[in-house]
Amino acid sequence: MGNHQQRDVPVSGAAKQNICSPGGNNRRVLGDIGNLVNVQGVVGIQGKALRNRPVTRSFVAQLLSNAQDAHEKRHIPAIPVGAVAKRVASMAITVKPMPDTVIQISPDTEEINKKPKSHRRSSKKKVHTLTSVLTARSKAACGGDANNKPKETIVDIDGADANNILAAVEYVDDLYKFYKLTETSSMVHDYMDSQNQINGFMRMILVDWLIEVHNHFELTPETLYLTINIVDRYFAMSQVVRREMQLVGISAMLIASKYEEIWAPEVNDFVYISDMAYTREQILVMEKSILGKLGWTLTVPTPYHFLVRFVKAAVADKEMEDMTFFLAELGLMRYAMIKYCPSMFAASAVYAAQSTLKKTPLWNETLKFHTGFAEAQLIECAKKLVGFHSAAPEHTLGVVYKKYSSSERSAVALHPPANNLLD
Repeated sequence: MGNHQQRDVPVSGAAKQNICSPGGNNRRVLGDIGNLVNVQGVVGIQGKALRNRPVTRSFVAQLLSNAQDAHEKRHIPAIPVGAVAKRVASMAITVKPMPDTVIQISPDTEEINKKPKSHRRSSKKKVHTLTSVLTARSKAACGGDANNKPKETIVDIDGADANNILAAVEYVDDLYKFYKLTETSSMVHDYMDSQNQINGFMRMILVDWLIEVHNHFELTPETLYLTINIVDRYFAMSQVVRREMQLVGISAMLIASKYEEIWAPEVNDFVYISDMAYTREQILVMEKSILGKLGWTLTVPTPYHFLVRFVKAAVADKEMEDMTFFLAELGLMRYAMIKYCPSMFAASAVYAAQSTLKKTPLWNETLKFHTGFAEAQLIECAKKLVGFHSAAPEHTLGVVYKKYSSSERSAVALHPPANNLLD
């Protein structure tokens, strides 16, 4: 190692013992590092170390003078001594004498002692206005506040299905919110004006026949409602000739059966049920045409999705459930009902069934919460369904009436219609 210049650093006796001999390790022990002052201008005067010298104004001035000399030697402009001295002087701390008595503030009383006694309470007096006096008197006369009456509670309709994994209790509310958002996308507009060879009554005949075929094959309700949805959507997109209406109907039911059923009827079954009016090839060609027009979009919310939910919200027994589906199928046959969205159609069927069976109350907070409709919003659609029920016994198309007149479906069609709702 080369010769190192020794710095003039004053070292205490203890530190000297910790410095190794020449040629050895020149590092000092950690205990002394940082305790030795080795800053130019602060080491001391005439090479002596400063030991706890009091910070006086003359000492600060001497430090600044030494620092200024060091800067001038390096050609670095120094800060004016006077300005720094004034700044240091302004930072001097005036020590106030300690009071003779010490007051200890506990955490409980600290916040109180911070504020003057006059601010603990609001100085603003409560003013009794004429309105407040009259309101208080009227409340006392009426036996209390009307607004404080207990509100009607919303029944937890999914509580009993908490352990049923098929009920999807965790997701059912989100599912129906999504259905409500997307139901208008699958609705059809008024298409009869654009059709040249078919009309509303012909559609009614077709739906009446499809309900009979659906009942013959013992298919699920989902299949029936999806079939009618496919028929209407196809009619809204294509010109249909009269002789092909039935072909469209059986092809739509074939598609819906493949989508909803576990064991769907075969094409030959539909050929047979149509009394050989169409061949197997014609049905398959129409099936392809319908799927192409609809863009293979079959996952749509139909009235049935909302019916099962709203019937559950009504806490309905079997008779109430059968009455709701009876009125809903009467509505399926009528072309005039396509203007109502599926959720309103289903809610109106529940309301009309409640009226027909004289349930009280007709509408409650649970139904309002789950359907999203108030009672006044359903009156118009419900009146039409009750009117269909009133005309059903004498109507020439009586498949639905006959279907729900059986004891298997509680013979709900035989109930007198809710004429009070019509009045």
